[in-house]
Amino acid sequence: MTTEPLKTPLYSLHKELGAKFTPFAGYSMPVQYKGVIEEHQAVREAAGLFDVSHMGEFFFTGPEAERTLNYLTCNDLAKLKDGGAQYSAFTTPSGGIVDDIIIYRFSAENFLVCVNAANRAKDLAWVEENNRFGAEITDKSDDYAQVAIQGPKAREIFFKLVGDDEIRELKPFHFLVRELFGTKVIIARTGYTGEDGFELFIVPHVAAEIWKSLLTCGAQAGIESCGLGARDSLRLEACYPLHGHELSEEITAIESGLGWIVKPDSGEFIGKEVLQAQKQSGAPRALVGFFVSDPGIARHGDLVFSESGEEIGFVTSGTKTPTVGKALGLALVKKEFSKTGTNIFCQVRSRKLKSEIVKKPFYKAEK
Repeated sequence: MTTEPLKTPLYSLHKELGAKFTPFAGYSMPVQYKGVIEEHQAVREAAGLFDVSHMGEFFFTGPEAERTLNYLTCNDLAKLKDGGAQYSAFTTPSGGIVDDIIIYRFSAENFLVCVNAANRAKDLAWVEENNRFGAEITDKSDDYAQVAIQGPKAREIFFKLVGDDEIRELKPFHFLVRELFGTKVIIARTGYTGEDGFELFIVPHVAAEIWKSLLTCGAQAGIESCGLGARDSLRLEACYPLHGHELSEEITAIESGLGWIVKPDSGEFIGKEVLQAQKQSGAPRALVGFFVSDPGIARHGDLVFSESGEEIGFVTSGTKTPTVGKALGLALVKKEFSKTGTNIFCQVRSRKLKSEIVKKPFYKAEK
């Protein structure tokens, strides 16, 4: 029996705007409108709009909310203040990643946790199973649509719509709540493209109105509606990990390059012992960036070999991206082969493409 894909509150508008769709995390999502390259470049040069309503929203509330989240995640939640956001991860006892998340703190007894769409059911089961201290955990994913506006002109476009000086001064990884179109909107200065911008948590029935208003406000600046194709190429240029590629329960947080969010001094958390040891002594594998020298593109799952022919790892993500203009990718390889400048070979069907490990990220926005 075939299950019909879910639709976000913006589905009808996407059809109206000429989007092409693809199945993703159980949803029918826009993969592109005018084209991946054009949408990618719009975000790098002006601004783009993304429908991320498929993402999940969990609320942790009550006297034990902070203590519970600190145990479930590897970052130091004590450093997060009201109105602040923190990138973190749910970790396993072996140091792997159940999911990477963003935590938004309203108060010590009220947190919003944004989880990946494909992991919503798994994440909820995980946090409920490991709710050691009895926080109240509520899945409110169906109560929210989520829209992201990203790009160097995103702030000025958004300011045209909202006209609030506090929004203009909002710092990265901070959020506030404002009334917009008669409803409360959570406005966060976060994103997944390597550019500045905002992510808006909104009630579903105003999502289309907000999307159309942002397109109107940004028309002269060059804003474009963008799909998952551009979202993936943008995040890869910025070396942002994707769950199921760079992140999984079989890859530790240190191996996947997330050592910077692993804070062993934050207290007891799941997987602390393994992650603390790897942070101190090194992990057996490392996530590296590479450029492909030979004609061709290496993609997720392709095996990686050393110059001597030894199998040393696999490609986690790969493509040719518009801004960098080269075939590139990320790969998980044995630690001893992870030094910048090392030659590696990616097995693409019957060919081994010569590649070189390079410094990450491939792209960084000018401030």
